Amino acid sequence: MTPAIIATLVVLWQLVLVGYTYTLAGNAADEAVRAATAAGPGAMQGACQEAGRDKLPGAWEGGAGVECGSAGGYVTADVRLEVPILFPGVVGFPFTVHGHAGAVEEEDD
Repeated sequence: MTPAIIATLVVLWQLVLVGYTYTLAGNAADEAVRAATAAGPGAMQGACQEAGRDKLPGAWEGGAGVECGSAGGYVTADVRLEVPILFPGVVGFPFTVHGHAGAVEEEDD
């Protein structure tokens, strides 16, 4: 019975890591697009990339990909994170989790 309980706990822990990674990706995309809308035209890309990685824990930050774009006054941010296997920062699954956010650019009065 003990191996079944341990296997169940391992599977549950892995599911928690997958869910947490989705949460981190969505939050990072929100932060990135928020920073990009407030930045000036030349600094938008840098501000977006920096804000997208800023609040990520170290184990997720290394494999993170942040892409930002702007078209017609609408800014988007896409964040890709690797899902760790059991222990964050050691090894990840061969698939990534995506977070996406968008917002309208702020205008200076």
